[in-house]
Amino acid sequence: MKKAIFVKPGKIVLQEADKPTIQAPDDVIIKTVRASVCGSDLWSYRGITPKEENSDNTGHEAIGVVEAIGEDITTVKPGDFVIAPFVHGCGQCAACRAGFEGGCLAHKDNYSGANQAEYIRYQHGQWALIKIPGKPTDYTDKMLASLQALSDVMPTGYHAARVAQVEKGDTVAVVGDGAVGLCAVISAKLRGAKRIIIMSRHADRQALAKEFGATDVVEQRGDEGVKKVLELTHGQGADAVLECVGTKLSVETALQIGRAGAIVGRVGVPHDAMFDLGKLFSRNVIIAGGPASVTTYDKQLLLQAVLDGVINPGKIFTKTYPLTEIQAAYESMDKREVIKSLLKMN
Repeated sequence: MKKAIFVKPGKIVLQEADKPTIQAPDDVIIKTVRASVCGSDLWSYRGITPKEENSDNTGHEAIGVVEAIGEDITTVKPGDFVIAPFVHGCGQCAACRAGFEGGCLAHKDNYSGANQAEYIRYQHGQWALIKIPGKPTDYTDKMLASLQALSDVMPTGYHAARVAQVEKGDTVAVVGDGAVGLCAVISAKLRGAKRIIIMSRHADRQALAKEFGATDVVEQRGDEGVKKVLELTHGQGADAVLECVGTKLSVETALQIGRAGAIVGRVGVPHDAMFDLGKLFSRNVIIAGGPASVTTYDKQLLLQAVLDGVINPGKIFTKTYPLTEIQAAYESMDKREVIKSLLKMN
């Protein structure tokens, strides 16, 4: 089979590899139908996050068809069409029962990788995998794109809205106009926000954000961006802030644009260790967030919302590449030529 390999920063290649096999009783082997490039994959691609050269790539988003199962698997069977969440919760521990399987207490190897491949070995598949009705050929390419979004980016945007406790009638500010930020707009709308402010400097992303439910766009950054959001909210700040980037600037911005008592839902992977939290004390600003609860949200809400046409997160994939063009898929995202790259198996 073919799978993506991280050669060095700026270079991803396809290599021939042995097809994965069952190695543990709760393993599931999946024939990939769609995969994609995540914004977090770009950290190593850009050389910002250290990664061993000539290693399995970090790609962790996939949907596909079950080919083989370990002896402990009873929830899926060969032939089932499934979403493969990037987090592998057990569904039984305190973290999973609370809806935070990103911190699963039972599975230390809790995150996917090497999913940009023709076949993947999915660990701990008993509870984590989500069955999609029917088979891939029952769905259009557009619907398959939306189903692919459910493996990570759509639940991640929803996680920001959930932990920020977005409620009906709220004013919500979204920091970041990438795929996660756009899915956060969908999520805020889904949870009943009446006003959604997105911080974005890119016309194509602004247009999609408005289609998804954004009511206001702030193009300024830094202090000017903070000032503009406060102006739009009559000096009060947003009821909830969804931080979807992870840089120092985006976090500092998010912490300043919420009202007193606002919750900042952080889902951008953090890349700066130190922040002065003392500035937040007098305003009672709350910080929450982390890895998304993909299985919980897909099972409870998001899969049905996609199937019913209530949400269409697949629109974030603005270009589709065959797996053989994996390098181009990364380059186009790195250069912001596309919002998010979808990978289609040959």
